[in-house]
Amino acid sequence: MSTKHIKLMDLLGFGLFNLFGLFIRLLPRRACLWAGQALGNLAYRTDRRHRRLALANLEKALGLEAGPDERRRIARDSFRHFGRVTADILKWTRLKADRREGLLKVEGEEHIRRALREGRGVLVFSAHFGNWEVAAQSVAKLAPLNVVARPLDNPLIEARLAEFRNRLGAKVISKFQAAKPILQALRHNEIVAILIDQNVQRKEAVFVDFFGLAAATTPGLASFHLRTRAPLIPVFCHPAPRSSYLVRIGAPLVIEPGGESAQDVLKITQASTKMIEAEIRRNPGLWFWFHNRW
Repeated sequence: MSTKHIKLMDLLGFGLFNLFGLFIRLLPRRACLWAGQALGNLAYRTDRRHRRLALANLEKALGLEAGPDERRRIARDSFRHFGRVTADILKWTRLKADRREGLLKVEGEEHIRRALREGRGVLVFSAHFGNWEVAAQSVAKLAPLNVVARPLDNPLIEARLAEFRNRLGAKVISKFQAAKPILQALRHNEIVAILIDQNVQRKEAVFVDFFGLAAATTPGLASFHLRTRAPLIPVFCHPAPRSSYLVRIGAPLVIEPGGESAQDVLKITQASTKMIEAEIRRNPGLWFWFHNRW
């Protein structure tokens, strides 16, 4: 594919993104959420490739626990939820600050405050679950927040998403040049957030159990913890009544190192992944099953 064609596709995608964003800005938030959910429902019906991927993942993960009808319902809910989240991301920073604050309830702030008193920074881990982007607003109030993310393939949309994260108080660190800025942030007693539920290349991964299957998972979270002793804290953002959100900040994950680095990385990655699995099992429709996780 030529560079010219790639740029043309980027511009086309960015134009569609902006058109949808304009549509969202013109609507009241409740209508935006409904439109996003409807768009997700349409995607479930028309995007055959991702629908099949979601159903295949659900069969692998929950095939012994959920029948075909239940798996289809979860897949449909996942698409609808992702559409709703996308719409709210575009709408959120257009809302007044006091309204955004009123739409967020936070539990467990004391866990991060206590961890920061140790002076080593904090490693927050989470997943593409609930509205993970909006959760940044609550965490960034406690200390400077750095979010590690893989840049989108479309650089124009990536720049717009970075603007959104910045408005919520989060600085973006590209996962491809992450080590130095992460270590600097932790030395300055800042918060670093990493989502650890995506598939990574085999050469970069450790394999841990996720829904009974071996899943290639980033060792970065565990490696930075072992190097800096920054506390590991789970954060999940759930939908709540009246289109609000509940951000749950958990107690630090405590794993005693055994002295063998590779085994410690595996142990920590497994424990944090199991916490994510437990969260997904409680509300499976809030996770994006259409990612090629296994």
